[in-house]
Amino acid sequence: MGFLTNLEKPHAVCIPFPAQGHINPMLKLAKLLHHRGFHITFVNTEFNHRRLQKSRALNALDGTPSFQFETIPDGLPESDLNATQDVPSLCVSTSKNCLAPFRDLLSKLNDTASSNVPPVTCIVSDGAMTFTITAAEELGIPDVLFWTGSACGFMGFVQLPNLIEKGYVPLKDVSYLNTTIDWIPGMEGIHLKDVLSLTLTSSLDDNMAGYCLGEINNAHRASAIVFNTFKKLEHGVLDPLSSIFPRIFPVGPLHLLKDEINDDKLSLIG
Repeated sequence: MGFLTNLEKPHAVCIPFPAQGHINPMLKLAKLLHHRGFHITFVNTEFNHRRLQKSRALNALDGTPSFQFETIPDGLPESDLNATQDVPSLCVSTSKNCLAPFRDLLSKLNDTASSNVPPVTCIVSDGAMTFTITAAEELGIPDVLFWTGSACGFMGFVQLPNLIEKGYVPLKDVSYLNTTIDWIPGMEGIHLKDVLSLTLTSSLDDNMAGYCLGEINNAHRASAIVFNTFKKLEHGVLDPLSSIFPRIFPVGPLHLLKDEINDDKLSLIG
């Protein structure tokens, strides 16, 4: 089999949630896909792209045309480049403001007459950036969600509707945090405080409650969900999750799998 030309390669658009703990594992996954023959477009927010430019990290990919970086705005006001952005504000802003510029970016990437890149064939988006599913559905291409944390963390996240139904959320008092939760599959005997902190809101009227519920609902529309974990570590949670989301795949641990990559340029980033 001969080598694929650049325009014949599958093209994955990878878009992490704009925080370091999400960007780094997504970058590792993108590098693995690139190693397997994908053309990669890695999408950062303008804020984080400027931070990478300042660190000169992006220079490592000069001369690697099949791995490119693009940007979209995060919808937040300009802020100090050296400061950490407020995560709840990012959650709400990306869910409300990023779909339109992301659509525009996909349209630009698919204009093969003016760019030397293959048409976009799939989207790999952070599990906290599910607005991308709408864009994928419009183009008729898969959108795979990447949950950068553990499968246990995801299970806690998707239990928010049940936590509300059973009266644990909104949180009545901090004394309830030590309440034993024995009905989450694969996580029996944990305490309420062990459930993902984003779900432990004190009011269902706040923006984060709506954001979390929206992301959970959207996850059911994804083509698949992949986790930075492995079966032997979290089979007790992965098995029951597969009854809720039939197309789930453990793909980790990514920090070990990246050893497959021998490309000196790619090894300098992430």
